[in-house]
Amino acid sequence: MLRAYLPIAVLAALALVFAVASLAASALLRPSRPTRTKLEPYECGIEPIRLPKGERYSVKFYVVAMLFIVFDVEIIFLFPWAVAFRELGLFGLVEMAVFIALVFVAYVYVWRTGGFEWERPAGRAGGTGAVQDALGREAGVRERAGAGVAGAR
Repeated sequence: MLRAYLPIAVLAALALVFAVASLAASALLRPSRPTRTKLEPYECGIEPIRLPKGERYSVKFYVVAMLFIVFDVEIIFLFPWAVAFRELGLFGLVEMAVFIALVFVAYVYVWRTGGFEWERPAGRAGGTGAVQDALGREAGVRERAGAGVAGAR
């Protein structure tokens, strides 16, 4: 019985050896010439520094991640539905219309609460919704932290 699994074990061992050997060869043979440009942050523009104790990442990163997941899941459900559209008939069309309507309601909610706004608008005094309130609190913490650092110099 165990002889049937021998080819799988050999293949897994070869794959592991190949992966480790490839990484080791890459580490030993690659040129290492770091420059200032190579060490700069890529695309996002956020400096890779440690956060001071007690400071947290901005809520806007989590909001953007959740929005991505919501709309990505919608697209994932649209592909199989489009493939089987003719077989599902009117029932499938109604079900997908309900699904898209629910996602659209979530989209409108996020839009109205300011989830798509990266920075707090200057015209709004108090902001609307939990997202804007969280963004405002985060900006206030950052301003107070900056004032404390500037006063200590």
